[in-house]
Amino acid sequence: MPQHILLTGATGYIGGRLTPRLLGRGHTLRCLVRDADRLGGLDWTDRAGIVEGDVLKADTLPAALDGIDTAYYLIHSMAAGEGFAGRDRRAAENFGTAARAAGVQRVIYLGGIKPAGSDVSKHLQSRIETGEALRQAGPPLTEFRAAVIVGSGSASFELIRHLVERVPVLITPRWVLTRTQPIAIRDVLCYLMDALTIPETAGRVIEIGGPEVLTYEDMFRTYAEVRGLGRPIIHVPFLTPKLSSLWAGLVTPISPEIARPLIQGLKSEVVVTDEGGMALFDVSPIPYEAAVRLALERFRQDAVETSWSGSLSSSLGGKVAHELTSKEGLISDRRELTVEASPASVFAVVKAIGGENGWLYGNPLWAIRGILDQLAGGPGLQRGRRNRSDVHVGEAIDFWRVEEIEEGQLLRLRAEMKVPGRAWLQFEIEPSAPCADGTPRSRITQTAFYEPKGLLGLAYWYAILPVHPSIFKGMIRELGRRAEKREAAAQTLEPESV
Repeated sequence: MPQHILLTGATGYIGGRLTPRLLGRGHTLRCLVRDADRLGGLDWTDRAGIVEGDVLKADTLPAALDGIDTAYYLIHSMAAGEGFAGRDRRAAENFGTAARAAGVQRVIYLGGIKPAGSDVSKHLQSRIETGEALRQAGPPLTEFRAAVIVGSGSASFELIRHLVERVPVLITPRWVLTRTQPIAIRDVLCYLMDALTIPETAGRVIEIGGPEVLTYEDMFRTYAEVRGLGRPIIHVPFLTPKLSSLWAGLVTPISPEIARPLIQGLKSEVVVTDEGGMALFDVSPIPYEAAVRLALERFRQDAVETSWSGSLSSSLGGKVAHELTSKEGLISDRRELTVEASPASVFAVVKAIGGENGWLYGNPLWAIRGILDQLAGGPGLQRGRRNRSDVHVGEAIDFWRVEEIEEGQLLRLRAEMKVPGRAWLQFEIEPSAPCADGTPRSRITQTAFYEPKGLLGLAYWYAILPVHPSIFKGMIRELGRRAEKREAAAQTLEPESV
């Protein structure tokens, strides 16, 4: 029977994939988000209700939970910011209390498997405490507990993928010998959805995992074999989680702040000890190698649905996202260019910047800036982009995050690199009078905004000022050239193809 469902975490890795699948099963869905604009451009938003609220602000929750049968709680801290465990507990208590008061029949939560023994990382402990808070404050809870989730774009898989792809000899700490039970993202989604139809899952803790128990070394080796890569593994016992996270921050898209709690959790064995919960489901989890092949195929097809970097919690330090609300008082570098191409052709090029596509001009200089940012604790260029040709609000593109999109007209990126201030990069496209032969024309306005913080911020701006003319001038010229090339290619196609 279709249900009225509230889903939290729709902008995150799991929630972003679960949402369209729940809608596909005929459920009435409402998504609770802090910023509704971050769902702009997704193809399912016209079929779901969107309500703004914050689980840390209890007064925003009753309206979101009104009339709801089942609520999914898919919120947790990715970054190890000071006090994150306390915030997670308070958020869960607020949500559980509001759900019970609203008459919600059940809450479904995805957490982590509790490790054996007493050596539990703060990250895993927080996931377990979140489940306890939901159970005590709210309606009957279905708590799924999983270990490593294997899927295109997941933080754990990206850590493995980039280490194996980029490092010819893997120098590894002792945690690579820790056993775990990885599970494919497709199987996690099946469990989360099928729980709606199995009443016996209410009030239970259900551990889920794939059919194999593997060490992290096993996972590295299997990935390398699937990719046809020779990767010797050398164990170095003195590598601490802190050193490992710094190394991961340089080699992978995962920042040290996010890698550290993940790596600390890798020290503990997390395997399914009670298969009774899984026995309630008609789900046959696929092996790790099959999950790797499916994830890599998603990358090959450029069909990654969601990425770990899409959630706000992946922003370094858990900072609140700032928006560019006024140009007054900002330092700016503004450039304009008119090109013989339609706004659609120009915008297609604009939407594709970053990641593997590069930054139009001066890519070696962008690479150096990315390395410097990583050394300063920023994300650098490692995060790349989820899709080579499309983006939506809230997505990460290297060390930028998409703040606003107006299709065919505007793309604004907010800097998440380490700078003494705040920065934005904006592209505006307007139609211009066509050429005499009817060829469309567009005017491109490219603006870099910078809001310095104190004297250090001003010093930073003037220090990099000498390279700005070359970089930004080159960017807009290359943007125009690629747009005109794209327009010319489109004009040569048959009308029905266009």
